[in-house]
Amino acid sequence: MVFSGTATRYLAERICLSLGCPLGQLQITKFSDGEFAVSYEESIRGRDVFLVQSTFPNSDNLMELLLMIDAAKRASARTINAVIPYFGWARQDRKDKPRVSIGAKLVADLLSVAGVNRVITMDLHADQIQGFFDVPVDHLYASGVILPYLQSLHLDDLVIASPDVGGSKRANTYAKYLGCPLVLCNKTRARANVVATMQIIGDVEGKNVIIIDDMVDTAGTITKAADLMKDSGAKTVRACASHCVMSGPASDRVQESALEEIVFTDSIPYTQRCAKVKQLSVADMFAEAIRRVINNESISNLYIV
Repeated sequence: MVFSGTATRYLAERICLSLGCPLGQLQITKFSDGEFAVSYEESIRGRDVFLVQSTFPNSDNLMELLLMIDAAKRASARTINAVIPYFGWARQDRKDKPRVSIGAKLVADLLSVAGVNRVITMDLHADQIQGFFDVPVDHLYASGVILPYLQSLHLDDLVIASPDVGGSKRANTYAKYLGCPLVLCNKTRARANVVATMQIIGDVEGKNVIIIDDMVDTAGTITKAADLMKDSGAKTVRACASHCVMSGPASDRVQESALEEIVFTDSIPYTQRCAKVKQLSVADMFAEAIRRVINNESISNLYIV
C-alpha cells in the first residue's frame, strides 16, 4: 500500500499509476496553531506500506513523515518503507568546523526511532549517509533518467563539468559513460550559499558543456560556472541536477545566466516560472524499486551508472 504526505502527493500519484495501484487514504488534520495529526483512513494491519515524502524545507514535511511512520507502526503495518526522493539536511553530513550539528545523522536517527524498516532515496549529497542508518537503504540514482535525456540531445564535442571538486566523482561517472572529457571548477566560498572565487580546470573552448550536480539551491555556483565557461569559449552550456531546491533568487539567476537549460528530476516540486527549467519524472524508477522490494528482487540493475 502506498501513501503520501502533503508535499509529495503529485509524485506518489504518478508512482501509483506506474504500479497500477490506488493511492492509500491518509488524512492530515491541521490545527490553528500549526500542529497537525496523521491518521490512516483504511486498515493497514499486516501490510507492507510505502510512505512517499521528500523532506525538503520546511520541516513540516519531515514531521509529517515521522508521524506517518509512527501511525503505521501503531496500526500494526508489517513493514514500513520510507520513500524519500529528496533527503533533506544531507549537506550536514560531517563536522566541517567546531561546535556544529550533523543534521543528516540526526534525521536518520529520528526515522529509525519512529519505526521505519527501510529507506528508499535518490542521489544523497554524500554516499556515506547510507551508513547513518541501521536499516536497509536503497540508494537510487537520477542518472537513470538524466543520461537517456542527454543522449537524446545528440550533442557533438561534448564535455561534462563539475561545478566543484566535491562533485567530481559524480561528474566523472557521467563522462565515462558518455565517453567524453571531464572539466572541473575550483571554487572558494565566502560563506554558505556565496561563492567568492572560481576557476576552470580544463578546456571548454568550442565545446558543448553539461554541468552535473546533485542539487541546485540558490543557483549561485552553477550560474557562475556557466557564465565563466561561456566566457572561456564554450559553444553551449547546460546543467543537470537531481534535486530542484531552487530557493530565493535561483530562478532569476538561471533565467539571466548563460545556461541554455537546466534539467532536474521531480523529486521536489517546482512551482516558480523559469523557461530554462525542465523536469524529468522519476516516478517509474521509484515504482520499479518498490515493485522489486515487494518481490525480493535485485535493485542494482536499475542503475545505469
